Amino acid sequence: MVVNPVRNMSELIALEIPESLVKKVKEIAAFNRQGIEEMLIEWIDRTINDIPIEALPDEQVLALCNLQMGEEQQRVFSDLQSRHSEGLLNAQEIKKLNELMQVYRHGSVRKAKAMQVAVMRGLIPALNAIL
Repeated sequence: MVVNPVRNMSELIALEIPESLVKKVKEIAAFNRQGIEEMLIEWIDRTINDIPIEALPDEQVLALCNLQMGEEQQRVFSDLQSRHSEGLLNAQEIKKLNELMQVYRHGSVRKAKAMQVAVMRGLIPALNAIL
């Protein structure tokens, strides 16, 4: 599951946002000690990643069927799990482990749903199909 992919490329997009909305975003960004742009990108990313799978085109459904956590994220996750089982994590590391566990669970649910949609659309064979 790649949740925070390395952003090699980006594109500048100018948006005209109503003043009342800008005020709310600024307040939330300040409260979370984040930049406005960073917060908006995070929200857009989260929203796009939560679009119902049934509404996605076939290519994106198939991509979700192959969803995996990035190598670095997986390494950190495994390390934190191992150290947690030994009782060696501090509060910050426990928080990071919980965040990664949430990412893992969310990704697993999306992947399972994508596989269900892909089977219903005939994009992949059912997992219990006789070979």
